[in-house]
Amino acid sequence: MSGRILVDAFSRRIDYLRMSVTDRCDFRCVYCMTEEMEFLPRSQILSLDEVYRVAESFVALGTRKIRLTGGEPLIRPGVVGLCERVAALPGLKELCMTTNGSQLKKLARPLIDSGLNRLNISLDSLENERFGELTRTGNLSQVIEGIDAVIAAGFQNTKLNCVVMKGRNDGEINDLIRFAIDRQLDISFIEEMPLGAITEHSRATTYFSSEHVRQRIAERYTLIESAETTDGPSRYWRLAEAPNTRVGFISPQSHNFCDSCNRVRLTVEGRLVLCLGQEHAVDLMPILRRDPGDRVLLEEAIIESMKVKPYRHGFQVSDDVQVVRLMNMTGG
Repeated sequence: MSGRILVDAFSRRIDYLRMSVTDRCDFRCVYCMTEEMEFLPRSQILSLDEVYRVAESFVALGTRKIRLTGGEPLIRPGVVGLCERVAALPGLKELCMTTNGSQLKKLARPLIDSGLNRLNISLDSLENERFGELTRTGNLSQVIEGIDAVIAAGFQNTKLNCVVMKGRNDGEINDLIRFAIDRQLDISFIEEMPLGAITEHSRATTYFSSEHVRQRIAERYTLIESAETTDGPSRYWRLAEAPNTRVGFISPQSHNFCDSCNRVRLTVEGRLVLCLGQEHAVDLMPILRRDPGDRVLLEEAIIESMKVKPYRHGFQVSDDVQVVRLMNMTGG
């Protein structure tokens, strides 16, 4: 590393980069995208070499953690090779990935061999019919087989992510915890984020706060607050009945975590999004395409972008579109 670090205008050190490698996905989750999606043409998305160059510059500027996201990152050809290159960057402490799990049965072993450290796997329901309704195109058995392949491959600290929606899957909270305990996994419950216009449901009606999730868990388990962190937005608790499983809560609407924000996001079209809940962004693609060998120019642009990172987002419980881009465009 160069010894330089990224600090925003509010003296927060930015050392965590989430990078989208594709806007495409084999699922159509109701909170993430519309049923009939139009994806970007290939000419408008970063090549994997360009994604790597951004990762290289961020690590040179002190980034300790990178998470690869999508869409569904594992449907992009060459992503395992990208993992190998990024994992080898000197100074990077952790390379993670968020996935819907559909491709893990065949890719869990190649991924751990590539140097990928940790996986977050989306799992919003354990009931076949409901899983199909929430993902529109997903196969629950395929995802569970993928989760079991991850365990068999030897991944540690694997975490399940569940977006909780009132009246849809809030009745499964403790069943999902039981599933995590049985497989010695962590699990995070996420408040739905108001990103992009959707018509499948009313976000105001399905909103289910982290506090309500904790109340539901307390019906079966004893939660013990913890100071543990994975340098991300989850706030973790332990279970008295199963101390090896951590339960996290990501609460962008009821309890924002902006004061400690340490991350930015790279979209697949090369925009550096400085806040998930705001439109502040810097377009890095022109630099990557015009001056492909100029790391100095790229790093200067990244450093300069920190000046426009806002202090906080403006998420509210509402059906109003607060940020126009859908989650698959930003990266999970």
